[in-house]
Amino acid sequence: MNIVLIGYRATGKSTVARLLAERLGWNWIDADPEIERRAGKSIARIFAEDGEPAFRDLESAVIQELCSRDCSIIAAGGGAPMRPDNREAMRRCGKVVWLQAPPETIHQRMAADHTTQERRPNLTPLGGLEEIITVLSRREPIYRESADFEVDTEGKTPEQVADEILRRLSLATGPEAAT
Repeated sequence: MNIVLIGYRATGKSTVARLLAERLGWNWIDADPEIERRAGKSIARIFAEDGEPAFRDLESAVIQELCSRDCSIIAAGGGAPMRPDNREAMRRCGKVVWLQAPPETIHQRMAADHTTQERRPNLTPLGGLEEIITVLSRREPIYRESADFEVDTEGKTPEQVADEILRRLSLATGPEAAT
């Protein structure tokens, strides 16, 4: 079994994946840096030089490979569930958890991350909050369909989000198991 975290950027997938892996003694991997490692360039450069379809093809290859592992926490890229073959691979390999937050919170978190602009391309000509609202409106039905359950990250620490996931999967250990 694996745990696959899906959701928009800046919902905490990478941080929560690391925490879950530490608590369970499992491995974890963030799909986006793995894609960048394989391509030898940032996602922004892949989009600029090769186009979004090439990025999505590489993303699918990475998702398929990551989903062949066991006892891993996988932080999937925000757009990974948009392809049916990725959704199917994620569902087959374990539990899929959708981390969500309001668009305004996502925007604030992205603005606070100095690497967002250099590593992540805009997904629409709008940029900013308008882009988040637009892209989320397209993705939310797919996230909902893909996930075994969702966790709202608004107002919660990454530790609280990890605790909630472990509790809901009946994998909690230690003091959080009793809460």
